[in-house]
Amino acid sequence: MAMVEFKDVQKYFGDFHALKDINLKVDSGETVVVIGPSGSGKSTLIRTINGLESIQSGQLIVNGYDLASKKTNLNLIRKDVGMVFQHFNLYANKTILENIMLAPRIVLHRDEKENKQIANELLEKVGLTSQANKFPAQLSGGQQQRAAIARSLAMKPKCLLFDEPTSALDPEMIGDVLNVMKDIARDSDMTMIVVTHEMGFAREVANRVVFMADGQILEDDSSDVFFKGEPKNERAKRFLSNIIAH
Repeated sequence: MAMVEFKDVQKYFGDFHALKDINLKVDSGETVVVIGPSGSGKSTLIRTINGLESIQSGQLIVNGYDLASKKTNLNLIRKDVGMVFQHFNLYANKTILENIMLAPRIVLHRDEKENKQIANELLEKVGLTSQANKFPAQLSGGQQQRAAIARSLAMKPKCLLFDEPTSALDPEMIGDVLNVMKDIARDSDMTMIVVTHEMGFAREVANRVVFMADGQILEDDSSDVFFKGEPKNERAKRFLSNIIAH
């Protein structure tokens, strides 16, 4: 069953054609990595999936909801589709534990005892048990991003979106965040769509690699095919050879 399906989707920012003729289907449980040069439309693509960006035409079905329909309640979609941003977006005036407990309390009306138990289990999962009562400013960037992942997981989403989750981190912090993401991909049946420049992660974890350039999907292959250097599109081949060369 498809968790996300784009059908001839177009997206504009004024006169700028940001997404062109997007056709993409992501099945439940798949891990799909979206790669490509800067400005290729990757982040715009992922932000349309939970309604942070609207589309101008075409059809976008997410977890059975049509995002092109004005009748669709975006809050219902966001209950099941979590998002991890580049810059964490934690509440600065709340502890890490409180950050994780907040959305399930307000949106899901989860019992407080159960909510705290789940939050503590997630803190353990992302290696932050000792940081529960600290505030975001007291944590490193990598720790904040792991807390943001735990916060998204607390809603028990069916699909989790990652928008370049390591690009704002110092190099020595990236590995811990990627390891948490690998654990999620390996240990759950959650759908994951990841915009990233981390090719090692894509090679190891992704079922599929989607390559974008100039607002278009130019390649959609299994990770095995893509990383064996067999993309069919010349732009994708050049991109891959440049990565390998560096």
